[in-house]
Amino acid sequence: MSFGEATTPLIGRDAEIRALAGMVDRIHDGGGGLMVRGEAGIGKSALLAAAAALAAERGLRVLTAVGVQSETLLPYAGLHQLLHPIQAHDDRLPAPQREALRAAFGMTDAAVPDLYLVALATLNLLVEAATRAPTLLVVDDAHWLDQASAQVLAFVARRIESAPVLLLAGIRDGFPSVLSDAGLPGMPLEGLPEAAAGSLLDAAGLELAPKTRQRVLREAAGNPLALMELPRAWDGLDGDALLRTSWLPLTVRLEKTFGSQVAELPPATRTLLLVAAVNDGSVLAETLAAAARLSRDAAEQDLAPAVAARLIATGQGRVVFRHPLMRSAIYQAASLAQRHAAHAAIADTLAELSGGAPGDLADREIWHRAAASPRPDDTVAAALDAMADRARQRGVAAAAVSALEQAARLSHDQHERAERLLRAADASVELGNHDVVARLLRQTEPLNLSPQQRTRVLWIRGAFDDGTGDHAVGPLALAELAETVAAEGDHERALRILWSAALRCFWVEPGPQARERVVAVAEALPIDRRHPQLLAVLAYAAPIERGGVVIDGLREVTSQPVVDPQAARLLGTAAVLVGALDLAERLSAAALTGLRSHGRLQLLARALSAQAWSAVFLVDLDVAIPAVHEAALLAAETGQPLMYGTAVSTKALLAALRGERDDALALATEAERLSLTASVRPVLATVQVARAMVALADGRFAEAHDRLARMHDPSDPSHHIALRCYFLGLLADAAAHSGNVAEGRVILAEMEEVARRTPSPALWAGLLLARALLAEESRAPALFEEALASDAVRWPFARAHTQLAYGEWLRRRRRVAQAKPLLRSARETFDALGALPWSERARRELRASGERSEQRPVEVRDRLTAQELQIVQMVAEGMTNREIGERLYVSHRTIGAHLYRIFPKLGITSRAELGAILQNQ
Repeated sequence: MSFGEATTPLIGRDAEIRALAGMVDRIHDGGGGLMVRGEAGIGKSALLAAAAALAAERGLRVLTAVGVQSETLLPYAGLHQLLHPIQAHDDRLPAPQREALRAAFGMTDAAVPDLYLVALATLNLLVEAATRAPTLLVVDDAHWLDQASAQVLAFVARRIESAPVLLLAGIRDGFPSVLSDAGLPGMPLEGLPEAAAGSLLDAAGLELAPKTRQRVLREAAGNPLALMELPRAWDGLDGDALLRTSWLPLTVRLEKTFGSQVAELPPATRTLLLVAAVNDGSVLAETLAAAARLSRDAAEQDLAPAVAARLIATGQGRVVFRHPLMRSAIYQAASLAQRHAAHAAIADTLAELSGGAPGDLADREIWHRAAASPRPDDTVAAALDAMADRARQRGVAAAAVSALEQAARLSHDQHERAERLLRAADASVELGNHDVVARLLRQTEPLNLSPQQRTRVLWIRGAFDDGTGDHAVGPLALAELAETVAAEGDHERALRILWSAALRCFWVEPGPQARERVVAVAEALPIDRRHPQLLAVLAYAAPIERGGVVIDGLREVTSQPVVDPQAARLLGTAAVLVGALDLAERLSAAALTGLRSHGRLQLLARALSAQAWSAVFLVDLDVAIPAVHEAALLAAETGQPLMYGTAVSTKALLAALRGERDDALALATEAERLSLTASVRPVLATVQVARAMVALADGRFAEAHDRLARMHDPSDPSHHIALRCYFLGLLADAAAHSGNVAEGRVILAEMEEVARRTPSPALWAGLLLARALLAEESRAPALFEEALASDAVRWPFARAHTQLAYGEWLRRRRRVAQAKPLLRSARETFDALGALPWSERARRELRASGERSEQRPVEVRDRLTAQELQIVQMVAEGMTNREIGERLYVSHRTIGAHLYRIFPKLGITSRAELGAILQNQ
């Protein structure tokens, strides 16, 4: 039965039908989705068809797709099925999205762009369609969708809550699916109750002996397909024969049932069915032509017995199986030699049809040649390898991975086989598919790998966690590998390997020898000294020793606009590590527009994380609040646990700065839980700073000192050679108020030595304040004045902190008249920045000086969520809902729903008022 056609009432599924009808009736209130799960034959397809028919009766547009096992390697095949009826409306999409969708569907020769740009185009196309008619998406056998289509639909499912769009997906139990991670509620289908099962069996009109009927009901266990098919196999058996039939799991039993039906068919029909089961297409002419190569007697009329047996259906030039188990049963029943022969016949047929011209037919021929090869065949392996290269050039990494894996299977030479497996695994890393990478690497284990290949295995294995989860390969080994690769002339791959080594230096402390080796190999590469990735490698591997080189390079590169968003992102992260945080915030911001427009959400999460961390340090909350919120969302969505942990720890730091004590401590605990096992030092260091800031706000200075001092202890998992440089002022503040001056001076002396090796602006700003706070009393005033006069304390929070510390120092020495102007200035700056604990501290000092302070006014950002603040900022820039939706990867209807909630919070009635509110805050 096809989706949307009239159906008879489903027996025993009244509750499920009511639930689906309720979702359809509420579609105008907002969208959503549902996963219908169950074993094979349980009635998922029938239920989805009933929902589609019900929706069509109510005037909904119904778009359908069916996952096909033979199409799992064809990227976007399922999505093309789903969107084909509305693709004529893609002219309403922005040009980059329109072209992305057309490239994904092979309608242009352009390279397929990042998956998330295709996903955004899909979301907006569906939302546009829903403005004309509420839309129901029905995807059956979703477990067999190609990975790209499944990922796009998961993306869409998370973003249709404000649009009249519903997604129903049928997924078989025991099959993994990306859609399972989309957060959709599930509707598990169980077997029919006994009474309903009996009614369904009776409705089939089969005359069964009483014992047969009883056995069918018991063995089918309420499975509708089993209720329909088992009687055909058992009809006519007497009671004793039924008792002798062995018990088998239901799916196996059904496959055997279909297999027994096939065994009774004429030979020519069996040949046609095997070819149809092996074929990755459903075109009848292909099946007939290929079958004729195996049996001259095979003709279209020979399909009639299979149609009569209800195994297949034909029409419109196609042949389709009534249920996937039927295809599986036929394939499994054939011998290996028969399967190989069928694949070879299809390959010969496709070769004849394609005439040797490149294209889909030629690629399908290669796949069937591979499937027909019982032993290694270097010619076919080379063809698969070339096909993988073409797929990579088109941006279809999943197809390239599959082709390389098959090429490896057919390779005689072990070294060549290993190379192809490693290339496939490397490409799978880009897809974020952990399971595929693990499977490919397992295949390399019995091979005689070269030392370089063994290191590559370890490098790839650590790609998902930047090497933090597996210490078998460290920066030193990767540096050696990079040097070998560079000697072979592959400088690009060498730099990629060094970047992996440098990331390990950032996340997990490897020691000075490894850092020095990474730097030496990097600097020996014959590439531009201002190459963004080279500067990033130096910053991550040696932020102190190469800090000056990196800062000089950053200033030289940024003297001109940085056009490449990936380059801007790398430079932004490099700037964070060397303490040039004003540059870091600016470069990260420059990367965002390009990364958004190209759909590079993995990299966007990293750029936002760097921007957020810098903005929190600089206490630029209007940037930090939306940036860290979006960074956490995208890191989770794109499967980047390290970046997610970083975002959560940055959220903790932000909450502490804003005086949100409980949130800060809860977020710090979560970030620590995510990072402690792997000893992810940057996250653990940031957690200590967040907890120290809470302690400072509570007046627990000794605790604050102890937490910050941990960052300077090489034996502590919170120690980090770069991040310890940024909070020296806080540590000195805590030491001066807790009686830990001597300990503070020891750390200060160590950091003075560090400062001789790097011009880090963040470090020097902290040094100036720390010197004054920890100085002998006679020297302190001059050092405070020196700090306030220095350009190094030009950042607002650093300057206000210095003013506060100096004002406190003066008031405690009864020099109140000198203290008050400093404290007032600090209070006003902290108020403007939104650093509430620090504002309150300045107010306390002023009260102690005999001066009252007005309460800080409530700012716009205090009344809005992080995403609402981001939307308000974009509206104030003059962006439309559609433009904001494109920027944030949500539908314009979602933006409208947010504004509907924002206006009452701010006491306004139109978007025109938002700009004035932000300017006057």
